[in-house]
Amino acid sequence: MRRIDAEIAAEGGKRSRSRAQIMEVFFRSGRHLTVDELTRKVRVRNRNIGSATVYRTLKLLSRLGYVKELDFGEGVKRYESSLTAHHDHLVCTECGKVSEFEEPRIESLQEEVAREHGFSPTMHRLAIYGVCGRCGPPATGKGEE
Repeated sequence: MRRIDAEIAAEGGKRSRSRAQIMEVFFRSGRHLTVDELTRKVRVRNRNIGSATVYRTLKLLSRLGYVKELDFGEGVKRYESSLTAHHDHLVCTECGKVSEFEEPRIESLQEEVAREHGFSPTMHRLAIYGVCGRCGPPATGKGEE
């Protein structure tokens, strides 16, 4: 957190107790949070922190590269830490649950396709949409017969 605080100070930002609490709750959550979800979690610790402060803090952390803004087509942005290893997402279209996964074969194939097209990717995001095991029948891994 000290490195983040130093970068915020370099941007002209001030270290505040509210910002520190928001960052601590966010980075410990390990989830893909909306501004409202994070605000509710932070307000357990400090009732005086509003959603505007949470939003500004997330935007600042995003600008500094510590947070990624995600849009899963729900009409609301979600935020996740950029400090974790690269991963992709499974998004349930029924309940909205977002699960992370890592698959080296997908990463390798994406690199191969980019090379074949003479393309140099700088980043990518993969989200697979469907129905999770709680909302629908269990996946069999086979096509319909």
